[in-house]
Amino acid sequence: MRILVTGGAGFIGSSVASALLAAGHQVRILDDLSTGYAENVPDQAELIKGDVADAGVVRQAVEGVEQVVHHAAHRAVQKSVDDPVATDRANTHGTLVLLKSALDAGARRFIYASSSSVYGGAAPLPTPETAPVLPRSPYAVSKLAGEQYCRVFAELYGLETVSLRYFNVYGPRQRADSAYAAVVPLFIDAMTSGRSPTVHGDGSQSRSFTFIEDVVAANLAALAAPAGACQGQPYNIAGSATTTVLDLLWCVAGLLGAKPRPVHTDPRPGDVRQSWGDISSASQAFGYHPAVELEDGLDRTIAWLSERS
Repeated sequence: MRILVTGGAGFIGSSVASALLAAGHQVRILDDLSTGYAENVPDQAELIKGDVADAGVVRQAVEGVEQVVHHAAHRAVQKSVDDPVATDRANTHGTLVLLKSALDAGARRFIYASSSSVYGGAAPLPTPETAPVLPRSPYAVSKLAGEQYCRVFAELYGLETVSLRYFNVYGPRQRADSAYAAVVPLFIDAMTSGRSPTVHGDGSQSRSFTFIEDVVAANLAALAAPAGACQGQPYNIAGSATTTVLDLLWCVAGLLGAKPRPVHTDPRPGDVRQSWGDISSASQAFGYHPAVELEDGLDRTIAWLSERS
């Protein structure tokens, strides 16, 4: 089967692309390489360099594909606060362009990478997909808008769409050297370099950290799920537990044999206090079960980063 992976040079997209190739599929990647890395693109994949909001490039990318896995996006909350217009163009408009082009090209299924940030931290814990959504950043608004477009394309046009709401994905290929790097590689990089890790706020904010292999498994399961599970619905993709940022810090420190002296800064605009997803719907719809516990995932992430240093 020929599958298009947008954002396939990035952390999550390239991991999904590699797994699809290993499963015997033909993979085409669309990525503008603005935040992704060419070294992440598997040798067997076809790469089209371009912008997901560029209709001409997108039409070329979807030609002849049966399924689309959409990970191209401006991902950072802080980046969206700094430049909400650019985030909207890439995330909202880019998703709409891709949906329409995929439909016109005859693609059957469309997997959309959404985010737990759509809940805004105001929902019950663990949070089911039926909880009210209250996005608190332009990034979260753009992700929710993409979900709604997926729902409409399923209802109006019959395109099989699945939205996966990721909860704090981490693991190999996630780097610490980008302007908006995530907390796990930042903590590892700081402590292996002998620097004080930065903690935004008091560190008691909680997250459901999800290892990349579990996210990849969710994507492959969603691609193979029965059509009844693909009617524009969102599904939480989360780890099996919730962890505070300070507990994460001490777990990383223990694996590294380090004694961290964190520097606390002001909370970041748009961040939520608590985030933990109820994964029962994804379990029932396509058999999602996170298999990698936090300490094991962190250990494997540390090993990957140490190999690159």
